[in-house]
Amino acid sequence: GPCTECSCSSGKETDKDASNRKKKENGDQPFIPKIFFGTRTHKQISQITRELKRTAYSSVPMTILSSRDYTCIHPVVSNSGSNRNEMCVELLEGKHGKSCLYYHGVHKLSEHHALQSAHRVYEAWDIEDLVSLGKKLHACAYFAARELMVGADIVFCPYNYLLDPQIRESMEINLKGQVVILDEAHNIEDCARESMSYGVTESQLKAAQEELDFMVNNNIRQKDHEPLQAVCCSLT
Repeated sequence: GPCTECSCSSGKETDKDASNRKKKENGDQPFIPKIFFGTRTHKQISQITRELKRTAYSSVPMTILSSRDYTCIHPVVSNSGSNRNEMCVELLEGKHGKSCLYYHGVHKLSEHHALQSAHRVYEAWDIEDLVSLGKKLHACAYFAARELMVGADIVFCPYNYLLDPQIRESMEINLKGQVVILDEAHNIEDCARESMSYGVTESQLKAAQEELDFMVNNNIRQKDHEPLQAVCCSLT
């Protein structure tokens, strides 16, 4: 029966109920927040999705955001080592007259999940499952996971996807009005520090210093380059 301490007992509707009713009358869907579940490592995401499969919420639409290191299936880019991001961007821009066949097949993955959802056979999956399916369908798992975020109720990702403003912007993550869960939140301080830090080697500093020396000696925007030159010198 109705409770005794809120508006439903007296038949009154709350401001939120009224707002949602007006949206429905106008043909608009009421806003339903997503759950963003942040973890420290990708391995922890695997553990959580494995547990999700065992619950009654296994069929809830979800996605996992991760780097190209875990999701790229292009035979050349995935074996390139540390510059996967740059190589991927070059392929998408067609810089060398080549494009990415797998990127153009992204819709195959998203349609596969939509079909599963329609037939009520959808269940929680892990990054490895998406990558395996991507290889089978010749579709990019990295961009498919991002596309699935639109219809997902739960979005799993590492901490820095939620904390780092640059990553949030590039991944088109908007946390306003959403539910954010941070697993093992005592690690947040270290993650936040890492997000705002940058590491350089001595050889990189020396290379930068040589370039800045050239700029200053040739009177190229001296006022801009001299302070940077001084910073490099002090660090080396």
